[in-house]
Amino acid sequence: MMRTFAEHQHAVRELLAPIRGALDEPAGFEHVAVLDGRTDPGTSALGRVLGLPVDSPMDLPSFANSQMDGYAVRSADLAGAHPGAPVSLPVGPTSAAGDPLGRHAPGTASPVMTGAPIPLGADSVVPIEAADPPRFPDLGADRRDAAAGTSVAFDRPPRPGAFVRGIGTDVARGERLLPAGIRLGPAQLGALAAAGVTTVAVRRPVSVLLVSTGHELRAPGERLESGQIHDANTTMLAAALRESGARVREAVAPDDTSTLVSAIAASAGLVDLVVTTGGVSEGAFEVVREALAPLGVGFTKVALQPGGPQGIGLARVARPDGDDVALPVVAFPGNPVSALVSFELFLRPVLRAFAGLTPDRPRARLRLAHDVSSPLDKHQVRRGVLDGDGDVEVGAPSSHLLHAYANATVLVHLPVGVGELPAGAHVDVWRIDD
Repeated sequence: MMRTFAEHQHAVRELLAPIRGALDEPAGFEHVAVLDGRTDPGTSALGRVLGLPVDSPMDLPSFANSQMDGYAVRSADLAGAHPGAPVSLPVGPTSAAGDPLGRHAPGTASPVMTGAPIPLGADSVVPIEAADPPRFPDLGADRRDAAAGTSVAFDRPPRPGAFVRGIGTDVARGERLLPAGIRLGPAQLGALAAAGVTTVAVRRPVSVLLVSTGHELRAPGERLESGQIHDANTTMLAAALRESGARVREAVAPDDTSTLVSAIAASAGLVDLVVTTGGVSEGAFEVVREALAPLGVGFTKVALQPGGPQGIGLARVARPDGDDVALPVVAFPGNPVSALVSFELFLRPVLRAFAGLTPDRPRARLRLAHDVSSPLDKHQVRRGVLDGDGDVEVGAPSSHLLHAYANATVLVHLPVGVGELPAGAHVDVWRIDD
């Protein structure tokens, strides 16, 4: 019985659901250094998903500091200031970023730089632009303090706490700094570094064995004999898997069932998922179907073009230590466009969700630039680009047109039941130009 593409999406999600549970097990978490990525990107926490929550070991800020360049004052000393009667205060010692905590004398104005500690006794900061004169008196270079007798005037009273970053106002000691499940991007790593956190527990990535099958496949760059082709699927899908947060082991197998099963068995216990390309249709030499159907993988047709033949299920294979293990298998067609469309529809959203990434492509409903036709009984996914008016120019449907896919900016969805659409009709598209 033919499935809808939505039914097959659901089946893939159900198959892979136990993997998510395994990723959440603390025993499998990896401990990585927050800073290692500066010298060794392979150990970087960047892009990883936090396995355990992190509570801040300190107050941030850890001391009251100035939000502005200006003067630290006691607000009470300027309570009577107004434009008609400014209050003049003698200039006290200067505080710059990195200075130890100083003391503020009542009735003075202490120059304070952005990020510098607020001297004890001051409770607010007046920005330099609001002072008279609106510049520091001969400070800088080797001169830290104003000359004796220097004064500054203010014509408005500051509110207590003005332009002061209080202790713990970003995050208090013991407060949740980052929750479990968050993806560690630049801001998250910055927060960890600011709090002095050097190591975090992260979920391990999903580990995938990618197997491309076919006697005709040769590595890119190898000399081709008659009937041979360069293997695009391994490069293409390995990149797609890694971009979705997975770790990838690669294998290429000829059209030989025992070689294919051996390649999968060698990774049993080392990977969470097996992805294959090729050998899933109704031909006479469908190695994936022949090898994996007896092991428990089901093969079906999906009302989809390209990407109709699909395989899915648990393959029971023997690990190198002799124990049996049931490995989830998702089997895609071998035509490169069919394989990549299958990945986009069925696997990419699930893996990206596991990795803490946005699962879905950006979507829009746009006008067609020209007439299109589609098989009534299939959900057709076409590659397209936007013209100068923002309308969609739809490419040809053939599943071997990888060059057209590489230059496309959208995937155009033509659902079951749609046969002909005129120029100007609206269609659903997924943006793929990120």
